Amino acid sequence: MEKIPVYLFTGFLESGKTKMIQESLEDKKFNSGEKTLLLVCEEGIEEYDPEAFWGKNVNLRTIDAENDLTAERLRTLADEHKIDRVIVEYNGMWQIDRLYAAMPNDWAVYQEMMFADATTINSYNTNMRSLVVDKISGCEMVVFNRCPRDVDKEALHKLVRGISRKAQILYEYTDGEMEYDTIEDPLPFDLEADVIEIKDDDYAIWYRDMAEDMKKYVGKTLKFRGIVARDPSLSANEAVVGRHVMTCCADDIAYNGLICRFKSPVKFNTRDWVIVTAKLSLEKHKLYRGQGPMLTVVDWAISSAPAQEVATFY
Repeated sequence: MEKIPVYLFTGFLESGKTKMIQESLEDKKFNSGEKTLLLVCEEGIEEYDPEAFWGKNVNLRTIDAENDLTAERLRTLADEHKIDRVIVEYNGMWQIDRLYAAMPNDWAVYQEMMFADATTINSYNTNMRSLVVDKISGCEMVVFNRCPRDVDKEALHKLVRGISRKAQILYEYTDGEMEYDTIEDPLPFDLEADVIEIKDDDYAIWYRDMAEDMKKYVGKTLKFRGIVARDPSLSANEAVVGRHVMTCCADDIAYNGLICRFKSPVKFNTRDWVIVTAKLSLEKHKLYRGQGPMLTVVDWAISSAPAQEVATFY
């Protein structure tokens, strides 16, 4: 079944959501006639100008109360029109899970963006931290608008990275100029340590970094916890050890593991949790169908599962 794409705009009152949606719907590159259901869950000072929507193909509906955000309500709104897509201006005081739980089965979030006023977001973060975390955790981009030229980008960058390491960051200045964040994020582990210890919460970050630049890990000794996967194509002394990693949502969870070569035949089974200490090299292996990372294990131990079995980037 083909999914109806949902464009989700989140953020607190007066954060610039309405302005961005209005401009998007006036842009023929974004709005070329698709039948669009615009759900507005928050009324701010700025109002929409439906007459400016190109093609007059947008149906605006409001949801005034959080209790009205139900699967029945959304399905009724969708059935009123044969829609191609949905745009949601979400209320910053409502939890995102409320929307996901109410979404019809044939809806799927295609893009999620969080908007924040650079001059007020720190106050929100101090006083309503849980709501800020809720809005940033799953979004693909955070847009800080109304930025003065001397804005403390380092502080805003740290605010986002303390919640999500995957979200892009965009600064929009008061003169209209935009700038993508280019501040480099330090890795959460020491590459120069004799043994690089990968914490449970950092596995996804480490695996992505290793996959993007394997050569810098060649000759390094690593220690991490992972779940075992046995494969018939492996020798008796080999097993794959890794983690299930979620990049964005449950639908994209994938097992990211590496071949480990042990000193003696492997005694454990698929789905066993182990802690391995191993030295990384690049070797050809039939499981990789070419060259890939090989871990020569120097020490290992059976372990329990971590508190969060699926590794994430935040």
